[in-house]
Amino acid sequence: MADKKICPICNKRRAERYCPAKGETICAIDCGTEREVTIDCPSDCAYLVAAHRWEQSHPKPIAESDVPFPDVSFPADLIHTRQAMLSGLGYTVLIYAADQRSLADSDVFAAVQAMAETRRTLLSGIYYEKPPEIPVAAGLYAALAKFIEEEKKHAAEHPEFPVLKETEIFHILVFFLRFGRLRSNGRPRTRAFIEFLRSQFPSEVGVPKEEPRIILP
Repeated sequence: MADKKICPICNKRRAERYCPAKGETICAIDCGTEREVTIDCPSDCAYLVAAHRWEQSHPKPIAESDVPFPDVSFPADLIHTRQAMLSGLGYTVLIYAADQRSLADSDVFAAVQAMAETRRTLLSGIYYEKPPEIPVAAGLYAALAKFIEEEKKHAAEHPEFPVLKETEIFHILVFFLRFGRLRSNGRPRTRAFIEFLRSQFPSEVGVPKEEPRIILP
């Protein structure tokens, strides 16, 4: 055992798994417990891919106390009638993530939550916004705001399409947030939801947003 390398994280167990994030081998236990927590795992790590695959096949429901906007309900057909906008939200996240590699699921959720809260204030006739304090999440918030305004402008210029209502925008944001939380694993540094979105598009850049469609469960 004297010639066996010891894990640099716990300094106790044998280092057996190569960690691309650290550039060295670590023990299997620390790989499992520190993955996407203290270790910023690259998306192509074999152990991360296997873990995400297992999580997707064993989904856990969101606890009632953690459901975003638990008091909000909306007609199920809204998601299908506004599928293009829903896909556009996912596309906007991916375009932003392509330039901001540090973006994690938690940043996406912070931005979408803040945007949903902003849109809800509009329903009461008062405009008030509070972007996330974390810069990377605040940047995504701004990107989402730009996308929504462009969608509203496009709808207004094309009377053959139904008018995009503020209630619909708010409800779609709430759905996107809930759906994202279901697709994520809750770890601080996870990008499981971002990776899911990436799997729904041929590539991050250069894909017409009208073509991709988020596959609903």
